[in-house]
Amino acid sequence: MAKITTLGEFIIERQNEFKYAKGELSNLLSAIRLAAKVINREVNKAGLVYDILGAAGTENIQGETQQKLDVYANDQFIYALKARGEACAIASEENEDIVVFNNETSKKGKYIVLFDPLDGSSNIDVNVSIGTIFSIYRRLDENKPVCIEDFLQPGTAQVAAGYIVYGSSTMLVYTTGHGVNGFTLDPSLGTFCLSHPNIKIPEDGTIYSINEGNINQCEEGVKKYIAYCQEEDKATNRPYSGRYIGSLVADFHRNLLKGGIYIYPGTKKAPDGKLRLLYECNPLAFIAEQAGGKASNGKQRIMEIQPTKLHQRVPFFIGSKNMVEKAESFLI
Repeated sequence: MAKITTLGEFIIERQNEFKYAKGELSNLLSAIRLAAKVINREVNKAGLVYDILGAAGTENIQGETQQKLDVYANDQFIYALKARGEACAIASEENEDIVVFNNETSKKGKYIVLFDPLDGSSNIDVNVSIGTIFSIYRRLDENKPVCIEDFLQPGTAQVAAGYIVYGSSTMLVYTTGHGVNGFTLDPSLGTFCLSHPNIKIPEDGTIYSINEGNINQCEEGVKKYIAYCQEEDKATNRPYSGRYIGSLVADFHRNLLKGGIYIYPGTKKAPDGKLRLLYECNPLAFIAEQAGGKASNGKQRIMEIQPTKLHQRVPFFIGSKNMVEKAESFLI
């Protein structure tokens, strides 16, 4: 029987890859791992025991209706990260402002964490895969109070990023800038085990993921690229297959493993698109690049964009390197 490597063991074995003090990444990921397992439990039994399905009756800062599990997941990540003490503050898609931890241990924390606690939550009621996305940065100056500038760092400054997908199995995928590795939750043990070592996204793929219902709202370059994807050409394995779940983590995870491109462009109604640079695009871009893929806003590398707002949105093109570059060629 092959040796099972748990997430905890893997982090300890590879912690020399982390830029800073040993043990800090372990503590941060342990907090994220714990919150993910608690959320996974609630997602898997939603509607059976607790009245946790449906809308919470509130809106987040983006004006989107919050689901009850959105609020629950957000609270779990805040509790878990605050308890460990490595993070001095967090920012979440569900909160208008940053949340600073004022307990004595956390005040000395060297890191800030940004996250989308439950991506794709509108799919909860219909039992479609959803997920969590997280991003970790070093705070700019440990001798000064944490402030908004600590969060407005470009994606190139990330020290770690990852996501959890709650689907037919629950997986945690992360990078510290030394490749990408995936861990599947063994429900019998309650432990994440290494299942997808050294993930590499194919340079080419045959899947494109976009909400084609908005295609008439997109710029001409996007329309032309989608038309290109649908053309018949045996030499390039076209037409490609359209696959769109409507849950970013699930769509990205599939394309990461199989090859493909995910597109959420700007539209006439929303020129900057829908996805958030800090909570969604930067962390997934870090993972994509570490797996050999690419991520851009159609014209510029995502991780080189200088954030100006906490909830900033950007158009998003991510996936197999050659597919993203081909899409960009239509947008020049």
